[in-house]
Amino acid sequence: MSDDLVFYTNPMSRGQIARWMLEETGAPYRTELLEYGTMDSDAYRAINPMAKVPAIQHGDRVVTECAAICAYLADAFPDAGLAPATIDRADYYRWLFFAAGPVEQAVTNRALGVEVPPEKTAMMGYGDFDRVVDVLDGWLATHDHVAGGRFTAADVYVGAQVIWGLGFGSLPKRASFEAYAARLTEREGYKRAKAADDALIAEMQEAAG
Repeated sequence: MSDDLVFYTNPMSRGQIARWMLEETGAPYRTELLEYGTMDSDAYRAINPMAKVPAIQHGDRVVTECAAICAYLADAFPDAGLAPATIDRADYYRWLFFAAGPVEQAVTNRALGVEVPPEKTAMMGYGDFDRVVDVLDGWLATHDHVAGGRFTAADVYVGAQVIWGLGFGSLPKRASFEAYAARLTEREGYKRAKAADDALIAEMQEAAG
């Protein structure tokens, strides 16, 4: 554990994405668990005024939002090789923020039952759900990883969206998605992160009776 890198999370949250990224870096970190209902405390709002997890504190720097955490950690721990060279980051940034923007918005709106009339799709940052899925499918059908021909921090965020989407039915079962998820879930960093969060969830459920 390390007090230089602190991870604020709840295992039943998007904090699972940040933990996976932390495990991929190999850097030591300390975990601070927050229960739902306690995140609005003054102490935690000083870390994240949005009163949600995850967040990381690295020295005197605080980073929130999963995509930003992934990108930051890749740069903060370059020896892990989780970001392409600066001149090769076009696809890296493109797909990292495609997942954080259009994919997140399209999936969330569909889950909430938001129906966008065809004539209003131009007002939406993502257009419509089917187009988002088709675009992501088209890329992953021809690329084992989203950028640079190898695993990067962008795969943590995009991969988390795909793995979650397949597991909970918020994304359709496309062959490219299933193959991509299968590759990523075999990574040791993913397995360590998942085991840690599953253990914490079990402890929380046992404590709750």
